[in-house]
Amino acid sequence: MADVRPFVCVRPAAAVASQVAALPYDVYNRKEACEAVKGHPLSFLNIDRAETQFADDVDTYDPRVYAMAKEMLESEIADGTFVTDEGENYYLYRLTMDGRSQTGIVACCSIDDYVNGVIKKHENTREEKELDRIRHVDITGAHTGPIFLAYRRNETLKRIMADVMAEEPLYDFVSEDGIGHTVWKISSRDTVGEIRAAFGKVPNTYIADGHHRAASAVKVGLKRRAENPGYTGQEAFNYFLAVLFPEDQLMIMPYNRVVKDLNGMTEEEFLAAVSENFRVELAGGADRCTSGSETDDMEDVASGSETGSRTDVGKDRGSDAAYAPAAKGTFGMYLGGRWYKLAAKPEVTSAVSGDPVKSLDVSVLQDYLLGPVLGIGDPRLDERIDFIGGIRGLGELERRVSEDMTVAFSMYPTSIGELFAVADAALLMPPKSTWFEPKLRSGIFIHRI
Repeated sequence: MADVRPFVCVRPAAAVASQVAALPYDVYNRKEACEAVKGHPLSFLNIDRAETQFADDVDTYDPRVYAMAKEMLESEIADGTFVTDEGENYYLYRLTMDGRSQTGIVACCSIDDYVNGVIKKHENTREEKELDRIRHVDITGAHTGPIFLAYRRNETLKRIMADVMAEEPLYDFVSEDGIGHTVWKISSRDTVGEIRAAFGKVPNTYIADGHHRAASAVKVGLKRRAENPGYTGQEAFNYFLAVLFPEDQLMIMPYNRVVKDLNGMTEEEFLAAVSENFRVELAGGADRCTSGSETDDMEDVASGSETGSRTDVGKDRGSDAAYAPAAKGTFGMYLGGRWYKLAAKPEVTSAVSGDPVKSLDVSVLQDYLLGPVLGIGDPRLDERIDFIGGIRGLGELERRVSEDMTVAFSMYPTSIGELFAVADAALLMPPKSTWFEPKLRSGIFIHRI
């Protein structure tokens, strides 16, 4: 069962919380991070990406960068920018985007649960991507960016959360990107005990976002154990910072794809090849798309469930004809200035049915179109493909095709149920399967180890 504990939290003083809270370190490249911290001296990004404090000729991973992160954190704790709460507490963290809210419990999770599979994963991690956060956590002695975990609906925890949210919040602010952030502190010993007991009956939690951060935190904990052979298991380094959300509150956005070329084919040849496994139709009620002779392979998508009416949530919704799929097994495709609707043929859906990985839309697109038609063998390594988070909108797909790509695909979002099914089967999702919004902010909660 899940070991989810309260913790001693270092957090920003209420007066500066909105100035401290920052998007995760990994949503920026170095140039973007340097721009983002300009005029924002209290932004936690200054500490999360301390290379922003140096000239460009200092390497991002220079030891001086991590030493600076530690120095800045300690300085801001000393000057009162951050305060340390008394005792071990839980917290609630609510994020609100476009009128929709999701609320999670801020806590610490056991590195043993990670090692033993109580905390389930759906992605592999790469050691080279972990090294930066391993150094950051180890040298600063702190977890500063919480891991995004999910758990199956729990009525006890739901009731507790509703009771806590009726109280006065600790923080309540809107960040520059329009996301609302509200935090409640849970210090009642009875409530803390009730939450701990409720999680003690939860068999598994699931990493939704932050696989590399989780792996890095665990490796630092194991390193500390090796350095302290008399450890008891109760030390802070045995636990890492997380926000745990119930499954029914999470929104997964699509992770769209753009490809640089048509693998040597003309548009007509490409459409004909796509039609072998997908029904192809021009979006927006235009005439049926044909390539060569009129065949059943090019018949319209069955009417009814596939309307294309779902509103895209991104920053730019794209042209009037831009098409976002409204059902699993369907895809949008932007090619030659036109949007198409694709639907996997029955023989395809039958072939993948029952397989938690192969039945994912991202797998269907890869296995029946990107791979065999466009020659994208390994999407993790092929430089001809790029991935666009759903928050960017369909307009971003149109822009990329007009500038440096040839064809784009809009996806139907992977569901949290599909994520659970893959993790429960101890399998791995293809790369770029899920895009979670809104993003958890760093710097609001700090767990010192």
